[in-house]
Amino acid sequence: MSATAVAAIKAAILALTDEGTRKKIGWVLAAILSPIILIIALICSIFSSTSQQNVSTVELCFHGGTISSDVTPEYRQYMLEMRESFGTLDSMVEEINSLLEDEKSLDSDRVKAIFYVLYFGGQQPDEAGLQSFVDCFVTYTEGTRTVTKTDEEDNEVEVEETYQIPHLVDDLAQVYERIGSMMGIAVTGNHQANADNIYNLVVYGSPDGAGGSWFPGAGVPFIGADGFCSPIGAGWESVVTSEFGYRSDPFTGETRGHTGMDLAVPTGTPIRAALPGTVTVSQYNSSYGYYVMIDHGNGLSTLYGHNSQLLAQVGQMVEAGDIIARSGSTGRSTGPHLHFEVRVNGQRTNPRAYLPPSGG
Repeated sequence: MSATAVAAIKAAILALTDEGTRKKIGWVLAAILSPIILIIALICSIFSSTSQQNVSTVELCFHGGTISSDVTPEYRQYMLEMRESFGTLDSMVEEINSLLEDEKSLDSDRVKAIFYVLYFGGQQPDEAGLQSFVDCFVTYTEGTRTVTKTDEEDNEVEVEETYQIPHLVDDLAQVYERIGSMMGIAVTGNHQANADNIYNLVVYGSPDGAGGSWFPGAGVPFIGADGFCSPIGAGWESVVTSEFGYRSDPFTGETRGHTGMDLAVPTGTPIRAALPGTVTVSQYNSSYGYYVMIDHGNGLSTLYGHNSQLLAQVGQMVEAGDIIARSGSTGRSTGPHLHFEVRVNGQRTNPRAYLPPSGG
């Protein structure tokens, strides 16, 4: 790296330690710094915890959304290219997961977090290169199976065929070694640490992981004596903005029934399952936004609405305290919060009767 580039990196990092200067820099970084300096500046500003603008860059790449008109054309192009690669990576991960023959699955967010750190602002691989990148996370063995095919005379016949069976590489250090070898790039310790922090930011809302979530108390499960877990952790009482029952509708002003409890938490707060159960819904709805429903058995179910990201899949078995989503403001919502419902035999009931008191 040239002396000029090194000096620019030092200047960028020094500027990011001062809050006033950091706010002034904004998107100008994209116009004056090389891709290498860009990613260093991005990572540093994320870890300073005060540059929401650069955190938003990660959010926009991973979750979509409107890119600000203030963004320079170069930086906008970086994000659009990353989004396009992410779409392809998601499809490739989904294909691998459909072929796995055990209960494990490849974590798409982990794959994309590593890819983001290695390629944001630089030359990204073509489709064949993206497949090679995803293949760094799995190994393959050859299996045989009997399939029914149609011969030249339109008769159905059973034939033996070989196929590739994927197996996850559980050791992340080995994954990085494979990436270095297969992709022809040097994966440093800094790359690995930054990828962990990006992953935690995407999944938990904080580069420190679950223990450093946006809402104090949400970093660890808060479970009452009866086994019922608060979806946002201890201290939920302090952020209740709308109770169960009748209220003034925030959109129309009319008095109408509110089917759950609203808990005001910043976007990205981990949302946890209240009890063990099976996920029955994980999708978008015009009212609930991105929401999850869990069947806990014996007629009891819970609903978690307005999320920014869904982490649980339909049919998935979860335990009390498992992270199933990240909070947001999707659907019919006026701001970031969790809409939490408890249903008994299909009838909504007051969640306060179930939530564990923080003071007890």
